[in-house]
Amino acid sequence: MNSKLSFRIVLRPEPEGGYTVLVPSLPGCVTYGDTVEDAVKMAEDAIAAYLESMKKHDEEIVDDSRTLESILNVEYA
Repeated sequence: MNSKLSFRIVLRPEPEGGYTVLVPSLPGCVTYGDTVEDAVKMAEDAIAAYLESMKKHDEEIVDDSRTLESILNVEYA
């Protein structure tokens, strides 16, 4: 039986073009895509591979479905 999991991804534009994608709740799960759409597809593939490895090694999978997120703006001099 398949279950739906939710993972937050962060897309960072690169100076040379394209986007680096980070999956904060899966340490080391990083990928890249030329466009936003490509980056998201690459993230889906990277997450699937990461989860397969976790399953193979009997590691607990915890997703971001209960994660609260906010952006904090701070001033600095």
